[in-house]
Amino acid sequence: MTATTDVRTADASPVRVSGTLRYWAAAKAAAGVAEEPYLAATLAEALAGARERHADRPELLRVLGVCSYLVDSDPVGGRDHASVRLSAGGTVEVLPPFAGG
Repeated sequence: MTATTDVRTADASPVRVSGTLRYWAAAKAAAGVAEEPYLAATLAEALAGARERHADRPELLRVLGVCSYLVDSDPVGGRDHASVRLSAGGTVEVLPPFAGG
């Protein structure tokens, strides 16, 4: 199943799946952890959960707004995060902007 697969229950609601948010560089420092689990149907829902869990970490909330994301190694790019479906056992890589080249 890919990150864009639309898994639905019989009532046509997206299914929440468990996976891992993996933080890199400044996102890792701001979160205070390298990774944490999520239970979500979409990237938007997984990120909302992270914001809720880390509401006491304003730097993480700021960093999440400027990060790039990979969902199961697939770049999200400019897609609406609410349209990016997550897969069971998947990984969301949280990549802040990097300096240098």
